[in-house]
Amino acid sequence: MGSKLGEFGRFVNIEKVLDYVEKRRHEDGGYCFVSVLNDTNVNDTYYAVKMYDLLGFEVPEKEQTIEFLEKAIQPQTAVVAIAMALEALAILGAGDVAREHVEIVYTKYNPLEDKFAVGLGGSEEFGTATPLEATYWVVKAFKAIGQPISDEERDKIRTFVMRFRMGSGFGVKQPTTTMTYQALYTLYSLGYRPPKSPHFRNCELCGDWGGFTEVPYSLPPYLEPTFYATRGLELQGEIPTCPRRHIWFIRQLQNSNGGFRRSLELGISNFQNTYRALAVVDSMMKHI
Repeated sequence: MGSKLGEFGRFVNIEKVLDYVEKRRHEDGGYCFVSVLNDTNVNDTYYAVKMYDLLGFEVPEKEQTIEFLEKAIQPQTAVVAIAMALEALAILGAGDVAREHVEIVYTKYNPLEDKFAVGLGGSEEFGTATPLEATYWVVKAFKAIGQPISDEERDKIRTFVMRFRMGSGFGVKQPTTTMTYQALYTLYSLGYRPPKSPHFRNCELCGDWGGFTEVPYSLPPYLEPTFYATRGLELQGEIPTCPRRHIWFIRQLQNSNGGFRRSLELGISNFQNTYRALAVVDSMMKHI
């Protein structure tokens, strides 16, 4: 796979991104977004793997990273983190290793037993994971490693996901970009084709701003809804209205250390934000 260094270099300082990631790799094969800490973790390691894959580079000393991820799959590990580890192993060419640990998922997440929220632990978005978020990550991981989902499991998951439907979107108290994408991705991955949602389009900001918001007709834009809305439009076969403005928004988020923050205001870089920023640029480049 060839690298995309030149393509990305037109819009962001990609050399600084690579330096940012490489300096945060540790001897155990894991990554920690705070370089001075030796507290490597699944989240940062997952996003490091995703960034290298997106950019078309091999993960340095990937066998060590494979070993790190496999060791992280433990009974006490949150289901979202286990799902991340499984997907990252698949990206690293170790899908067979990932499949050896599938049973541990079913101790925490088992639709046939109505287990959608057992020991959820940490979340990507909300501090404590919602059952919908866990569902999204598990389905995503199973798809990556080729783990089959039975028809009965599919029906159970679909019924569960539809509990979060609110009008044309999905959410708990109101439809949000994050939960709408997670729900729709899950349904599409299971073979269902729900109606297109206008939610993502209604959260798009052009003009002076760029980016997307979590709820329609609001300000300011943030990186996470921009990432999920971009993916949501792609999922529905739609294109953004103002891709150049969205790239402008992303450009403003790059910090001096090469990583990206989540908003136009001051904020620290982390691996999650940096991957999402690159993924948005990668998508927008196709439309300009």
